[in-house]
Amino acid sequence: QVQLVESGGGSVQAGGSLRLSCAASGYTSTSYRVAWFRQAPGKAREGVAAAYTSARSAFYADSVKGRFTISRDNAKNTTDLQMSSLTPEDTAMYYCAAAPYPFSGSWSNPGGYIHWGQGTQVTVSS
Repeated sequence: QVQLVESGGGSVQAGGSLRLSCAASGYTSTSYRVAWFRQAPGKAREGVAAAYTSARSAFYADSVKGRFTISRDNAKNTTDLQMSSLTPEDTAMYYCAAAPYPFSGSWSNPGGYIHWGQGTQVTVSS
């Protein structure tokens, strides 16, 4: 059974940093695409970043490019999201998601992922 568990959320002031971690179990990490999504109240879930076999094949939403970095440790089966220069617009529930090979569709389409974590809240105050 695949399980994804997020950690590392919290409250931070604008300009600060947080590191989220997604610990996965129940599958071989190299055969999965892993992504981070976020959802703010009243808004649709949006893709933040994704990594394929390694973070060298990484994708980012335009809104976070240059501020967020996704990294994977396949030995530990973890995928982290380092977030810097946070703004109040980054406030949301952040979710880790995994999709097995063969991958289909855009990395940022939530419908392409079949495994989801429970989410971790990130709150950025001005």
